[in-house]
Amino acid sequence: MERLAEDLNVCSRRGLSERFDSTIGAGTVLMPFGGKHQMTPIQAMVQKISLEQKHTDDCSLMAWGYDPVLTTESPYHGAYSAVVESVSKLVATGASFEDVYLTFQEYFPKPGRDPRRWGLPFAALLGAFRAQMDLGIGAIGGKDSMSGTFENLDVPPTLVSFAVTTEKARRILSNEFKGADHRAVLLSPEYDENGLPEKGSLLALYDRVSDLIHSGKALAAYTPERGGAAAAVMKMAFGNGLGFRFAPEVPLEALLADKPGRFLLEVTEPVEGALTLGETTEAFAFVRGDEALDGPALQSVYEDRLEGVYPCNIPTVPGPVETFRFSAHEHPRARFQAARPRVLIPVFPGTNCEYDSAKAVRDAGGEPVVLVLNNLTPAGIVASTDRFAKALQNAQMVFIPGGFSGGDEPDGSGKFITAFFRNERIKDGITDLLDHRDGLMCGICNGFQALIKLGLVPYGRIMETDESCPTLTYNLIHRHQSRIVRTRIASNKSPWLSLMDVGDVVNVPISHGEGRFVADEALIRQLAENGQIATQYVDLEGRATVDVRFNPNGSLYAIEGITSPDGRVFGKMGHSERIGHGLYQNVPGNYDNRMFEAAVRYFR
Repeated sequence: MERLAEDLNVCSRRGLSERFDSTIGAGTVLMPFGGKHQMTPIQAMVQKISLEQKHTDDCSLMAWGYDPVLTTESPYHGAYSAVVESVSKLVATGASFEDVYLTFQEYFPKPGRDPRRWGLPFAALLGAFRAQMDLGIGAIGGKDSMSGTFENLDVPPTLVSFAVTTEKARRILSNEFKGADHRAVLLSPEYDENGLPEKGSLLALYDRVSDLIHSGKALAAYTPERGGAAAAVMKMAFGNGLGFRFAPEVPLEALLADKPGRFLLEVTEPVEGALTLGETTEAFAFVRGDEALDGPALQSVYEDRLEGVYPCNIPTVPGPVETFRFSAHEHPRARFQAARPRVLIPVFPGTNCEYDSAKAVRDAGGEPVVLVLNNLTPAGIVASTDRFAKALQNAQMVFIPGGFSGGDEPDGSGKFITAFFRNERIKDGITDLLDHRDGLMCGICNGFQALIKLGLVPYGRIMETDESCPTLTYNLIHRHQSRIVRTRIASNKSPWLSLMDVGDVVNVPISHGEGRFVADEALIRQLAENGQIATQYVDLEGRATVDVRFNPNGSLYAIEGITSPDGRVFGKMGHSERIGHGLYQNVPGNYDNRMFEAAVRYFR
């Protein structure tokens, strides 16, 4: 198990995956890593079909298959297995087999005039072709390269199969073990003399697994990859910190064999004809007979293999942590009412969350007004400023969405947004909105960074900031972070949080490289006393923490969001606009802080 955990084909790649935004578009059905600890890697991408204004239960799925070790030994077997693996991953995720299609990516050493080198892609394509004929599915397009040689270095023979299909989000099954005292069973097709699945047996198994999933009898499903069922058990257990007791009578061969087309299911009842591998346990350990392996120790091996290349578990930086609490007893309403308040959403070069934000506003009963700012020419900037100033006069709220305005250059994020809002006309309009019309303002991620630089949080007005003012700086992990974090409502003083209770914990997607909140100790104390610290990063027990697993950027006092003195300007790092039914199914928790609903009610 320890050797498997540190194998480059098995070990954790979380530090690489978190560098990419996995929740943009507010349609992610399965996060890249599942369970309350977000440690079980998914086997298929599942994303809702994008709609600008409405909602859908339809989603697209994509999975891949490729084993470099097997394909090096036999390109024919490797390519056949790649097809079966990619399709099996879709089935294990809850998709039906009938509408699956394929596309291939091939990469081989430069063949030159060596007939043996020409034989590598030929054998692989024969294996892939047989797999397509056996399964009755075709490959649509693909990409190939025969340039995988540099001096004396060759890539391994590579044929990666991508399988795609569609399914309803409600039929999707995540693959982390769900609870203790559940049995894990292994279902296998029959194999021919070459070690490949018998096509009739495999197709029948696909139907059976789908029936077990859609009937609710399977709580989790996984198709073993490199490392076999033993590696699958390990990965499925990590997500929720569960252990596993292997049945002593199960031979090691059954646990370690790399055979395509098998399925490992978590079930509560026996499954006829399946091999019972063992059962899940509350204690985080892996046990077989008299041998026991500590779960945290095995997980460290699994994570540490690539920690030096793609870090994700940096040491906790000591610092003061206090779980703040400020409860408001009343929440005033705006003097100027609006049945459907207008929310002005500016789109700056590099902004990427305007669609998600507009949909969240619309769902809450507001009227989003998306205004794209043109910076291609000086005249374009002047015209955009004029349009924004006019639109501001008829708006009740301004919402600055997230993204990477101006590529976060020069010298950090939010600079272009800040420069725009310092324009005299825009500054006067914002001042009028906040001081005379009881308006609201919010910024998330890049928008929060702009609010901080403008002084709108925590001071409530556009001003010249200096070194004594709070700021947002680079994450301590020195890279972009994308994952789900837990945030606790520390104050419900703001109209944006008036529908929440202090102490409520809300899951929220984050996606940023500069989210570390830094401020003077005395100022933080002042903000806490005035109820301006709105939200904090918390651990699984709901306590504010500096642990990088829960406080992804190393923010002082675990601060995730703050407000202006009266609470009407709200800035936060987490993307609370990325919400919707059926999302993030493999990371349990409540995702709606009701901030958009509360903001709309404030004007009614």
